[in-house]
Amino acid sequence: MDRRVVHSSKNRRVIHRTAICPQILRPTWRRRSSTAHRGVMPRRTIVDWDEVATAATHGVLTARALDELGVPRQTVYHRASIGGPWKRLLPGVIMLSSGTPTLEQRHDAALQYAGTGAMITGLAACRLHGMTRLPETDEVHMLIPEARKRASKGFVEIERTTRLPLPVTRGGFRVAPLVRALLDAARRLPTLDQVRALLAEAVQRELVTPEALAVEAKAGSRRGIARCRVVLEEMNANVHSPAESWAYRLAQNSDLPAMQWNVRLLGPDGKLLGIPDGWMDDVGLAWQIDSTEYHLGPTSYENTVLRHTLMTAAGVVVVHTLPKRIRSDPAAVIDELRRSYRAAQQRPRPLVTAVPRAPRQR
Repeated sequence: MDRRVVHSSKNRRVIHRTAICPQILRPTWRRRSSTAHRGVMPRRTIVDWDEVATAATHGVLTARALDELGVPRQTVYHRASIGGPWKRLLPGVIMLSSGTPTLEQRHDAALQYAGTGAMITGLAACRLHGMTRLPETDEVHMLIPEARKRASKGFVEIERTTRLPLPVTRGGFRVAPLVRALLDAARRLPTLDQVRALLAEAVQRELVTPEALAVEAKAGSRRGIARCRVVLEEMNANVHSPAESWAYRLAQNSDLPAMQWNVRLLGPDGKLLGIPDGWMDDVGLAWQIDSTEYHLGPTSYENTVLRHTLMTAAGVVVVHTLPKRIRSDPAAVIDELRRSYRAAQQRPRPLVTAVPRAPRQR
């Protein structure tokens, strides 16, 4: 008789748990007491695989949790061995299937490995907060209480801290608030431009403010904070992208008059003409850094053209520069700005008003 067609509730449970381990259709028994030496059959119970599947929300559980659910340790050991139907992702953390874990399974495994009170931070948390322009990484950066002893393993980077923030929930996972996650990620990025791009996206999308980032940078770890401070200084000058940062540094090291950055330019009637990247107020000269990353789409391109038209119609001298020229030929860029500045001095200053952008509160 084929046991798989017996219509009992127990057999239906056995068939259901084959989703967890399809190679095995027989029930898994767990010995409760050893009485064989007295000639009595041992008392055993069937593992409730429905309960196991319910507990493993993302198909991941700790070996301890499996033990508490009645799965024999020997069964866990054999199924998580090389070639078995399960996979050991981290010490004591089992994926109840084989193959490559999904991003959600990696997050779940990291949280279970790190233990109670832990939370995801860094780039993984930034992604869960909805940020998109992030460096590719397999690492899951975790914050845990300072008193807990847990080592970094596999794809999990453990950071013990005395400044454990209150977690928030994103995508069903415990994560650090975005301001903390951003600074934790920025401190580990290897280049200044990567730090600029990371923080710029969050500020431009109004997910955080430069002021909040500055407060966290002052209170947090000193490791890797130097690059963050450079970027925060640029943001304090209202510079919010890598390309603008290159322009800002170039202008600072030249003999050009001081510029304002990302001001709101209003016409005589008070209507917005545009928000130039750089602005020389004494002669009414606007400097636009035409970064394809931010102006490549049809809508962004139309806005750029419209801004240029409105500013030139109001008498503003507009200088356009590609970001790559700032890096490859800075002397030529400065020379173009000098000549444009002298040309702007030859005509009356246009009747426009530059209004600095006020800090946003969050």
